[in-house]
Amino acid sequence: MRIEEGFQQIPFSEENAYLNDPVLPSLLKRTLPTTVFQEIEPDLERVGSDVVTSIRELSNSAKVFPRSFCSMINGVGASTIFRPVKREGLPGIFYERKYNEHSRTYGFAKMVLMVGDTNEIFCPMSMTDGTARVIELLGSPAMKQDILPRLISRDPTYAFTSGQWMTERPGGSDVSLTETTAASSQKVAKYGPQYTLNGFKWFSSATDSEVSVALARTGSLKEGSRGLSLFLIPLRLPLIRNLGDPTPSPISNNILVHRLKNKIGTHILPTAELSLESAEGYLIGALGKGVKKISPVLNITRLWSATASIGNLRKCLAMATSYAKVRAIQSGNLLLKDAPIHVEQLASVNLLYRALTHLTFGVVGLLGKVECGRASPDEELRLRMLTPVAKAYAAEKACAGMEEAMAAMGGAGYMEENGFGRSIRDALVEKIWEGTIVVLSLDLMRAAQDPKAMKAFVSWADSVITACPLGLQVKLAIPLDIIKEALQELASSYAGSTTPLVPRPALMLTGAIASSIYLLEHATWSYNNSERTKDLDAEVFKRWVLEGGTETAIQTLKRAKSASQDRVRMNSALVFGQVSEKSKL
Repeated sequence: MRIEEGFQQIPFSEENAYLNDPVLPSLLKRTLPTTVFQEIEPDLERVGSDVVTSIRELSNSAKVFPRSFCSMINGVGASTIFRPVKREGLPGIFYERKYNEHSRTYGFAKMVLMVGDTNEIFCPMSMTDGTARVIELLGSPAMKQDILPRLISRDPTYAFTSGQWMTERPGGSDVSLTETTAASSQKVAKYGPQYTLNGFKWFSSATDSEVSVALARTGSLKEGSRGLSLFLIPLRLPLIRNLGDPTPSPISNNILVHRLKNKIGTHILPTAELSLESAEGYLIGALGKGVKKISPVLNITRLWSATASIGNLRKCLAMATSYAKVRAIQSGNLLLKDAPIHVEQLASVNLLYRALTHLTFGVVGLLGKVECGRASPDEELRLRMLTPVAKAYAAEKACAGMEEAMAAMGGAGYMEENGFGRSIRDALVEKIWEGTIVVLSLDLMRAAQDPKAMKAFVSWADSVITACPLGLQVKLAIPLDIIKEALQELASSYAGSTTPLVPRPALMLTGAIASSIYLLEHATWSYNNSERTKDLDAEVFKRWVLEGGTETAIQTLKRAKSASQDRVRMNSALVFGQVSEKSKL
C-alpha cells in the first residue's frame, strides 16, 4: 500500500489560544476592573490567534543555540523569538504600568498564551524583568537613565536583556559559599562605585545578554551570605554605544566562556560556565546586603517560572483536547470526545490547569499590588509566603499533567513534531531554576514561622470561606470542612520548632490550600453574579479539594510532624545502605 492510500488521520487544529482557554477569560473578567478587561481582551484575542499561527511557526523555525564558543560570540545563536516577545511588551508592560497594579496580570496573561511556543525565551525575559526592578528600586541615577529604559523597551534593536549570575560550584543554591570576589577599584564610575570581580559562575543563563546582575564577595568567607554584595556587570565594554559603532570584543570586559551547558531542555538558550578575570562591575545597594538586594529578582523570576509551568501545561492540554475532537475509535464510529473514560482523563488535566492558573494569577495579582504601593500589610505578608509556593507547586504538578495530556494522544502524543517533547523537557527545568522544591520549602518555612505571616494567610482563607453564600456553603460542605482541617494542620506545623521532614509536605499542603481558596473565591463570584459557568466553577472547587490531593497532603504532613529520629535513620539506610553518622545525631 502506498503511503497516501488507506486511512488518513484528520489533523487536529487548535483554535484561538485565548478564546478557547478554560480559565483565563473568566479569571480576568473577575479580577480586573471592567474597563481594563474590556480594553485588554481584544489584544489577548489577537495574541491567542498569533500563538497558533505566526508565533508557533516562528518558534519551530528557531535554531538550537550553537554549542561552540565562536558561534555564540558572533551572535549566530540569537533567538529569533526575542523580537516578537519584546514587541509584545514583555517586560515593558510591567513598568509602563498603564493599568497600575493590574499590569502584572495583563503581562502574565500574554505569557501564559505564548510560553509553550517560544522556546523558553521567557527565561532571559524574567531575569531582565528582575534586573529592571532592582535598578528601579536601587539603581544609581545613571543606571535608571541609561539602562532601565533599555531593559523594558519594546524595540528589540534598542533593548537589553539581562542575566543573573548566582550559582557557583561550591554551593549551588547555597550562595553562602560564593567564591567570586569583588575588590574596589577606588573609582566612582558613571554607574556607581566601580569594582573588579574575579571568580567562576557555574550556571549562567542568558550568556548572550548585554548585562547581568551578580553576587560577589566583598567580605570574608567566614561571613557567609552576609559578606556578599550585588553588582551590575556589562558583558562588553563600552556598555552604551552610539548607533553604528562597532560591536566591542566579546571579551572586552574580561568575561570568558568555558563551555555551553548540554542541557536536557531549553536548548535554544545559551547557558554557560564562565569566569570573571578582573571584570568591571558596579555596586548596587549597600555592601554586604547582596542577598537581600537581589531578592526582587528571585521573587519575580519565581513567578515567571510558575507561569511557564502552567503555560506549557496549557499548550499540552489544548493539543490533547483538539485531538479528541478528530480521533475516532471503535472502528471509527466513536470520537474520543464522546468516550467517557477518555474525557475523564482529560477532565483531570483540565482540573489541574484551572487550580494552578488560579493560584499563580492570585500571587501575580499580589505582586502587582505591592509594586504599585496598593497592598495592605497582610497582602505583603501573603505575597512573601505564596511566591515560593506558587513556583514550587506549579512546577511539581504541571509536569505530571503534561505527561497525562501526552498519553491521552497515544502514540501521536509521543511524536516530536507535536511539540510535547520540547514542552515537557523545557518545563522540567522549572523544578530546578530559581530553587528546587526543597530549597523553596525552607524559604517558606522562614516566612511562615513569622506569626504575622501565618495569621495573614489563615485570615485571608477564613474570609473567603465566610464570604461563600449560604446556598453554596451547603453544596460544598464536605470540601469546606476539609479545607478548614487543612488550615488548622498547617498553622500548627509552623508554630514553634518542627521536625526536619516537615518543610516539603507543609509547602505542598500550603499549595493545595491556596489553590483551593482561589478556586472558591472564583466559584463565589460566579455564583453571586449568576455566571453561566456557576455550577461548573463550584464543581471545580469541590473536585479539586476531594480529588486533587488535599486530604493526602494533610496526612503526609501529619506523618512528617510525628516522624521519629528512627525514620530519619532508616531513610539513610534505604538510600545509602547504611545509617550515616550525622543522621544519628
